[in-house]
Amino acid sequence: MSKKSERRSERATYRHGDLHGALVRAGLDLARDGGPEAVVLREATRRAGVAPSAAYRHFADREALLAAVCSAAQAEFARAIEAEQAAVDPGLAGVALARARFWAVGLGYMGFARREPGLFQAAFWLSRDLNRATSPERRGETGLTPFELLGAALDGLVAAGVLPPERRPGAELLAWSAVHGLATLRTEGPLGGLPADQIEALERRLVESVERGL
Repeated sequence: MSKKSERRSERATYRHGDLHGALVRAGLDLARDGGPEAVVLREATRRAGVAPSAAYRHFADREALLAAVCSAAQAEFARAIEAEQAAVDPGLAGVALARARFWAVGLGYMGFARREPGLFQAAFWLSRDLNRATSPERRGETGLTPFELLGAALDGLVAAGVLPPERRPGAELLAWSAVHGLATLRTEGPLGGLPADQIEALERRLVESVERGL
């Protein structure tokens, strides 16, 4: 197809006001169905209804698109944790509220991994820099990333007198490692065959163990 014909084709099929966002959303759908390996530029442009060359105005290559999808998956992740926290009993206060919000982070984290294994894998595919755990594009509706939501919940435990202040530094890394480990064993490892009720029981025991350990 000539460049001129390609541009005509693009104009005829493209109906989005935000091509960058449309390609990221298409990439999210691909990741949801097949994990990060399924995110490819050509298929993303096909789903967005534009010519393949259009993608290169926004993403230099597949890895650039995958990085954007990774961040968008983290934002979806944050919203899942926020939804779990929003379901906390509004009548709780003090220690009970702090503990419930901490539990909501852990259970929301592992619940997201169970429901959205493709997005869970994509969320960490290119997350090899801890500084990116606080990137603005990874924030949910509260303005916090999943990592920041965990930190805020731990700060709440300190404020409520549950977690000694001297044990707060680095606590998010320990808690994160524990829940991520179980979530990964469930989505990509030998725990994938366990019945749902058994997995959910293990998740609750794990959060309890993490809280006691901290």
